[in-house]
Amino acid sequence: MPTPLSTAATRLGDAAKSFTIAQRTIAIIGVAVLVLGGIALTSWLSKPSYTPLFSGLGGEDASTIVDQLQTDGVPYELTEGGGTILVPEESVYDQRIKAASAGLPSLSTGGYSLLDDMGVTSSEFQQSTTYKRALEGELAATVSAIDGVKTATVRLAIPEDTVFVAEQGKPTASVFVETSPGATLSSDQVQAITHLTSASIDRMDAADVAVIDAEGRVLSAVGVGATGGSDQQASDYEQRISASVQAMLDRVVGVGNATVAVAADMKLESAERVEESFTTPDNAPALNESTTTEAYEGAGGGNAGILGPDNIAVPEGGANGDGTFNSETSTRNNAVNKTTESTTVPAGGINRQTVSVAVNQGATANMDVAALTALVSGAAGIDAARGDVVTVEELPFNEAGADAAADALAEAEAARAEQQRAELIRTLSIVAAILLVAIVALIVYARRSRRQRREPLDLGELQGVYPALPGPGTPALDPAVALLTPLEPAPNTTTIDVAAVQNALLAGSAESDLERMRAEVDALATQDPAKTAEFLRSMMDDRQSV
Repeated sequence: MPTPLSTAATRLGDAAKSFTIAQRTIAIIGVAVLVLGGIALTSWLSKPSYTPLFSGLGGEDASTIVDQLQTDGVPYELTEGGGTILVPEESVYDQRIKAASAGLPSLSTGGYSLLDDMGVTSSEFQQSTTYKRALEGELAATVSAIDGVKTATVRLAIPEDTVFVAEQGKPTASVFVETSPGATLSSDQVQAITHLTSASIDRMDAADVAVIDAEGRVLSAVGVGATGGSDQQASDYEQRISASVQAMLDRVVGVGNATVAVAADMKLESAERVEESFTTPDNAPALNESTTTEAYEGAGGGNAGILGPDNIAVPEGGANGDGTFNSETSTRNNAVNKTTESTTVPAGGINRQTVSVAVNQGATANMDVAALTALVSGAAGIDAARGDVVTVEELPFNEAGADAAADALAEAEAARAEQQRAELIRTLSIVAAILLVAIVALIVYARRSRRQRREPLDLGELQGVYPALPGPGTPALDPAVALLTPLEPAPNTTTIDVAAVQNALLAGSAESDLERMRAEVDALATQDPAKTAEFLRSMMDDRQSV
């Protein structure tokens, strides 16, 4: 082994041997953590980057694709309950091409591809049913592409065509959506689903589409639209009117001096009304006109007359009439204005609403209650013809609840502040403890490192060569004659027999004496470390080869 490496290994071994049990334990734990961290980092760096191969797979398709990946020896991972398959990024396109050649995934072949399997012997019922399934599949795939929608299912109710135009039914649709975890569909997204579905089907309106989520909530109801059910509409309307009136009262009588309650009776049914009206235009020419004239002349001509007894015609003016008969008939068809009005009445209209306002007594001391009632009526959109009612009363308010609420809020605020202060103190305590432990560890490490850097000195080599340690206040001496100068003890310190140490050094005493002298030198270094360090440094410099 080369000399530098051997020296480094020897020093490392000596340093390890000088460790205490606690230091060895910490060192072993640190080395283990470093090794494990290196292994984990290497494993993470060598792990390939996985990319989704297919998502939203059924059980059969996932099983078939996994068998194909195992046959090809491609590593894979399953997520989202086995519905998503991840493969290395470099294998994505090859595996997709192989899966497509095998007709996988089969669920992706829905939609209009169902029409490809129809034969010439398919009945009309099969054709219509398959076409409806194709529309449902295409719409479901399109709705699933909306952000936040995990899966979607569309069901269409298309009435059969009939020759009676007046009996044509309107198609409807229901859409079931399952959102991604943590996602919620906004009203704009629900309206997008309804409009997308209705625009794909002939004679379907956006209000004819029902949207339901996986939690059973009605996001859009048939005949109502994307505003929810009648209860939700009533609640939204009451909150909107209440907020409008409350905001106005807060500005007029002050915050906390008025409260508003709104009750709305909503229409639950939807209807379609058709009205036809006819009017005669002024000075308009007739569309068509015809006149028929009849004339008979001669005696007894035409047997004209009035029927008498026994159904015998009796000539007018007597029996001696000349028998002349004239008749003229006119028919005129005048122009008539016809107006046909078709009105769709959706559910959610207002049948009647009542607004109740309670004002704190004394807040309206200089205010006209009638004027305040008129303001509330205008803000709430009261229609007296519809039967709406507004009630404004001046009543004393109960302040106990407000005081209790204020006290509760103050206590909650104080508790929150106390909790924040406790968390801050706990955090600072943890930081201070960590810093204290780090400082103590650094101090202990520095002391042990300084002691470990000390090298044993054979005092037998000092015979007649180095001077005695200089005392305090003594000028520096030449090392050649320093041994002849006695060492004076430092003030306020324990007196050490330095002369005995110097004589032992010059006489070359036994090994036990050397150990005792080393102890005395160590004690001297403790008393005056600066002078001792300077003396030892001069000795090391003198020992170096020239």
